[in-house]
Amino acid sequence: MVNDLFDSKKNSSYRCRRYGYNSLVFFIITLIAIGCGKTSRSLISSAEKTKPVEGVDYFLPKIDLNNWKVTLPIGKPSEIKPPAILDYTNIPALKDFMYNDSTDGSLVFYTYPGASTRNSSYSRTELREQMLPGSNNTNWTFAQGGRMKGTLAVTDVSTEKNGKPSKIIIMQIHGRLTNAQRDLIGEDDNNAPPVLKIYWDKGGRIRVKTKELKDVNVSESDILKTSAWKDDGGHNFKTNVGNDKFTLEVIASEGKLEVILNEEESVVYENIHMQKWGVFENYFKAGNYLQSKDADSFAKVKYYDLEISH
Repeated sequence: MVNDLFDSKKNSSYRCRRYGYNSLVFFIITLIAIGCGKTSRSLISSAEKTKPVEGVDYFLPKIDLNNWKVTLPIGKPSEIKPPAILDYTNIPALKDFMYNDSTDGSLVFYTYPGASTRNSSYSRTELREQMLPGSNNTNWTFAQGGRMKGTLAVTDVSTEKNGKPSKIIIMQIHGRLTNAQRDLIGEDDNNAPPVLKIYWDKGGRIRVKTKELKDVNVSESDILKTSAWKDDGGHNFKTNVGNDKFTLEVIASEGKLEVILNEEESVVYENIHMQKWGVFENYFKAGNYLQSKDADSFAKVKYYDLEISH
């Protein structure tokens, strides 16, 4: 019995020592697990910190230039067409006017008063749609339809002598005469009025202007003349975009034109003027068409994405 009691105490002491040992092992394992967890979280946190961040790392604009040419405020003026424009980052003539800002993934359009096109007195760094790359002769009608959508921002603009920010046309739909229409009215070029002009105005207000006929009963030949059309009263969107990024969408269809700002505000034109406009071919324009002749004026417009479809 004494031996049994001794053995019992011995076993109990052993169990205590074993329990203490096991507890120590468990405690150590727990500390290691906590440490590993912290290390793991630290590694994840470190990975998150090294994850590319817009505005810090390298980004490119989401714009396919295969169907665009650009007009510059230099030369007579100068133009860069596809396919040359696809290598725009390596074209010396473009380095000051059309270039990437890789910090925010934008394509920058910069302009100032300089060379202007034949039918304008203002300068531009502006894209012109070319459905057939390199050619102006293939265009679209409202019956065929067209859609343009872009995300952009006016980030830097001059102040006019009157103390107000300079005004910029940032998107257009421009009309174009066919060769037969041109010859019918005795014109020497294919120019027709722009049916749509979208302005960045008054420091951040988006203003839309379209064309109206002076006489809706105009003849089939006279309707082709620029003099037959006038600007409408204009439409101002409520949102002031300021220098922030915003989205514009333009949708043209038979007898109808719609402009949408930030997928929230919309203006729709569905009237006799849009129906009559169906006589013209059209093309989209986007960029920086500065509406100022002040010697010190300038503007910088950034496009982050731009797409067209028909």
